[in-house]
Amino acid sequence: MSDHPDIRVVPADATRYPTLLQLQVHEPQRDFVGPVAVSLADAAQCEGSQAMAILCDDEPIGFYRIERQPRSIADRDFERATLGLRSFFIDARWQGRGLGTLALVAVMRDLKQRHPDACDVVLTVNVRNTPALALYRRAGFQETGGLYHGGRSGPQHVMLGALPT
Repeated sequence: MSDHPDIRVVPADATRYPTLLQLQVHEPQRDFVGPVAVSLADAAQCEGSQAMAILCDDEPIGFYRIERQPRSIADRDFERATLGLRSFFIDARWQGRGLGTLALVAVMRDLKQRHPDACDVVLTVNVRNTPALALYRRAGFQETGGLYHGGRSGPQHVMLGALPT
């Protein structure tokens, strides 16, 4: 990997599924991020949900989903046009290299380009997932107050980040 990796995001089409299905997080993170196979199947059945691959120099290193209905993320509506981000992760083999921050920048740029009417992105992050909280805060996301209690692993902060202008 070079000093300046080419991090970009692309829709997760069927040709990428075999590689994406091999991505996983470290054991302690599994409480917070479900398997890619489950997320891919769910995205295929949920209208307005799109599975995405995070690439580093064309190699899949991570995964996430975009939800056009932010209510599906935080069980509430938002004043401004908002997209939802779920299942964001960098594969365990690629963690610890600053790629999560670079990936979030690529995600936000891509969302603004493909959804020019959107203003914000909402996500939830488990209150115990301190590394993810730190990552999202560094990327400019802020807690909106209150907690979301619909997650499988306990309460989650609802965080909102503005898309680039």
